[in-house]
Amino acid sequence: MTKKKGRSRRVGGSVTKYKVQSGAIRWRYQLLVGYDPTVPGSGKYVGKGGLLTAAEAEKALQKARADHAAGRDLTATVPTVADYSATWLDGLDLAPATVAGYRRIFTRHVNPTIGRLRLDKVTTTHLARLYRELGQPDQSRTRAPEGLGTNTVHKVHVAVGAMLDAAKEDRLIVDNPARRKSVRAPRAKAIAREKDEMVTWSGTQLRAFLTWDRDDYDDDVAALWWLAAYTGMRRSELLALRWADVDLTGARVQVRRALDTATPGAVKSTKSGRARVVDIDPATIAVLRAWRKTRAALSLDLATADAYVFGTLDGSPRNPMSVSEMFTRRVSKARQVLDGLPALTLHGMRHTHASLLLEAGVSPKVVQERLGHSTITTTMDTYAHVTPTMQRAAADRFADAVGGGK
Repeated sequence: MTKKKGRSRRVGGSVTKYKVQSGAIRWRYQLLVGYDPTVPGSGKYVGKGGLLTAAEAEKALQKARADHAAGRDLTATVPTVADYSATWLDGLDLAPATVAGYRRIFTRHVNPTIGRLRLDKVTTTHLARLYRELGQPDQSRTRAPEGLGTNTVHKVHVAVGAMLDAAKEDRLIVDNPARRKSVRAPRAKAIAREKDEMVTWSGTQLRAFLTWDRDDYDDDVAALWWLAAYTGMRRSELLALRWADVDLTGARVQVRRALDTATPGAVKSTKSGRARVVDIDPATIAVLRAWRKTRAALSLDLATADAYVFGTLDGSPRNPMSVSEMFTRRVSKARQVLDGLPALTLHGMRHTHASLLLEAGVSPKVVQERLGHSTITTTMDTYAHVTPTMQRAAADRFADAVGGGK
């Protein structure tokens, strides 16, 4: 019996013409991928039809060959930016708050513009236009109608670049257009130029605010602002603090955890991933003793070792955004009666704590430990504005040490 001869497998690909229903000539290309001559029937044809000329089909075939040689999986269905980014975000093994930040970037800034594009159709031109338009005023934009800041656009670029890197590793694209110089993403110098000048309070201003808040405003959470000022703790660390972490006899606070802003009510490790100890002064000890007594008067459950120091009346952690808004409202009211008091955010209390310590001559290493920075470089870069004061003090101290100042 004669065996029927099968179609020959053209490894290099082919270009053929055909007629459509109207009688017009169209061209298609086909390329065999995954072919193994030792395995009968192996390989799969990929290609595209509807091309108008033989030259166009040949060009498409050459690109397919090049993409295949570069490692792209031509048999895979290439998803859109919106679909792939959702899958990519679901698989990220990062802190929930970081993943939530990436989700906001794609939902608000990326997908409305290029979300419908297939990954392999995203070009440097698309990305350059996206970044440029995000920085321009747009009154139809719900958030930041005046245009996004350079630093925010840079964060968009970082997120898009990371997503496209993953698509490249998944063999869905050959290269990452976000990594090309022609994209013209915001650079570090531009980000630094636009960065807002750090605002801090002087020691006198801090004392005036805390006194006003306690005595005049009669704030029921005055202890929260006090501890923020006197320890430099982050907002999420303050709100995750339990009474078991507070050693009033030993005059120290153990910073072991932080609220997870992406998951209401949940806690996580500190930003550096390490616990730290922050010493506190007698006045702060007195404030915390009085605060615990106040909490116990409301309910003994609010003063137990496991209770949150600054929790709500039902014992749950406070909402971080609500706490920041509370502080902002108090500062606004204080500025109406305290002349020259600058506007300040709650995070500004942390900056104030560090700046006052450095200006007082405290070692940057000690400041780093109190703030929980992972490296001293972070501390020095963040508070570079204090360096001139430190330099002047160092020069005077050296002169005094050797008698040169007399």
